[in-house]
Amino acid sequence: MSEKTTKIIYWSLTGFIAFVFVGSAMGKLTADAKALEMAASMGLDANTYKMLGFIEIISVLLFIFPRTGILGTILLVAYMGGAIATHLENGQSIIAPCVIQTILILVSIYRFPELVQRILNKGK
Repeated sequence: MSEKTTKIIYWSLTGFIAFVFVGSAMGKLTADAKALEMAASMGLDANTYKMLGFIEIISVLLFIFPRTGILGTILLVAYMGGAIATHLENGQSIIAPCVIQTILILVSIYRFPELVQRILNKGK
């Protein structure tokens, strides 16, 4: 695979993840009454809901930039873990957050091969 093709795949996958999380964050930051009602049913008040939006934005910005991408990956994976736990606690389907987290992990493995080396202890 050529370097140009690799870069196109790299940035396309990064853009897809960014699109998903920025869309979610914007939904939280510009929440309407119905969204706030849904958040309240999960035990979240309006301020907490907006704070989650800010956390998502910061995490995805860290993910986008290659220098801080691994930190962003860790934060987004942890965030999705919290989303899965919240869905489980409230009796909601966990399929969507699990799919998003799986895609995030696969994209991160592609973007940051050093993660796999570190996890499998092959870097020494």
